Amino acid sequence: MLNLKFSHNAHIQFRPIRPSDLEVLEKLHADMFPIRYESEFFQNVVNGRDIISWGAVDCNQPNGQDDELIGFVTARIVLAKDSEIEDFLRYDSARSNHTLVYILTLGVAEGYRNLGIASSLIHEVIKYASTIPTCRAVYLHVISYNNPAIYLYKKMSFRCIRRLPAFYFINSQHYDAYLFIYYMSGGRSPCSPIVGVASVKDKMRESRLRWFGHVKRRSIDAPVRRCERLAMESLRRGRGRPKKYRGEVIIHDMALLQFTEDMTLDRRVWRSRNKVEVSSLRF
Repeated sequence: MLNLKFSHNAHIQFRPIRPSDLEVLEKLHADMFPIRYESEFFQNVVNGRDIISWGAVDCNQPNGQDDELIGFVTARIVLAKDSEIEDFLRYDSARSNHTLVYILTLGVAEGYRNLGIASSLIHEVIKYASTIPTCRAVYLHVISYNNPAIYLYKKMSFRCIRRLPAFYFINSQHYDAYLFIYYMSGGRSPCSPIVGVASVKDKMRESRLRWFGHVKRRSIDAPVRRCERLAMESLRRGRGRPKKYRGEVIIHDMALLQFTEDMTLDRRVWRSRNKVEVSSLRF
């Protein structure tokens, strides 16, 4: 199997996935995704049965592994009229041959990330789709907490069209997904989605928790931390005051998001986990 860390200069090339890639392809999917794929899916990929695919290999990989997969993308061609995104396309509905390319899976081995391999694999899909005269868009779903993937698709001009509640069911828990579309060949959206709209309630919670993290990262002797040790006796809430103190609201917020106080010590993790993802609204 491939080494996750490498000390050589990687030389990446792309090629179709072949039957000889079956074992590595299954392992990469098992390592990267919380969803279990059936063996039939992998057989269809390596044999090109209704699935198109590209693999990335490192030609400078030692020990005879220079043709072993270190990245992959799989996709399928679907009819626009039979797809879930038909309402998000502007095209001649009288023609029944319009198609779309749906990206099924995309992944890069851990040691080869941040080298532009995922972007190159997506470019392969877009380039392929552009050769199909009837293709109007490339689309995919991404789980709501996968921030690196969300950033990647936005950078590559995919449009975030809609948030789909409870789209995934993984380990007895529901997760939302975002629908991303890359329009091409006149397959524009019939309406302009308003991107960047978030719930006021969620944004207020985000602000509270960001400030809470800022406070917790300060020295115990900092003025803002001394306030935590003040004892207020015989304090009565005045008429019209909130029913909960700020600290009680913070405890509720953290329980809702399954946060722990020690997570505040890492500013980057705290802010990324607490960030409210904006949704796209359609009228």
